[in-house]
Amino acid sequence: MSMVRKLAHGAVLLTALAAATQETPGNIPNRPADQLGPSQGIPGRKAPSVTMTPIEMVTITRGKPNAVRLKFHVGAGFHVNSNHPKSEFLIPTILKLSPPTDIMIGGVTYPPGEETSFAFAPDDKLSVYSGEFPVTVEVRPLAEVLPARYMIHGELRYQACDNAACYPPKKLPVQFEVNVVKGPPPHRKNPGQSPHVHT
Repeated sequence: MSMVRKLAHGAVLLTALAAATQETPGNIPNRPADQLGPSQGIPGRKAPSVTMTPIEMVTITRGKPNAVRLKFHVGAGFHVNSNHPKSEFLIPTILKLSPPTDIMIGGVTYPPGEETSFAFAPDDKLSVYSGEFPVTVEVRPLAEVLPARYMIHGELRYQACDNAACYPPKKLPVQFEVNVVKGPPPHRKNPGQSPHVHT
């Protein structure tokens, strides 16, 4: 069995261990792994964390594509799979957004992952993000949308790992505010002067 597949099985094992330490007879049955909070992991093991850097309101023009840059931070000692992990057994980092009506998400651009080997699999290179990584979102308000402030909500799904194992996937709530404004009026060319007009 490859080390990458072992990591995937390890994530399942961590899920089972975390649930076993939290549930006792008479308590609520096992909960999904992505509902376990930071203090609900395995005793003595630091839980991975991913946070989003707060951004100021972004002004965007209706009827045009606008780039909004988001920044995420992975806690020290951990990494997350990139948007294109090198194994089907590893869950990619994906940002999903739910914009208001008449505001379109044209696309999401992820950075390339850092190819890194770890002590548990020195012969394998995994595509990961660590520290801070950006994600760029193309936001396009329709031409008829009312100029105003809008909040865009979504979630970042990721699977974090340390140097020993991969953890169950989690979802990070994401939100940012945009201020939609009218675009400048179209430029009108002056009509050509008739050759028969004399001044």
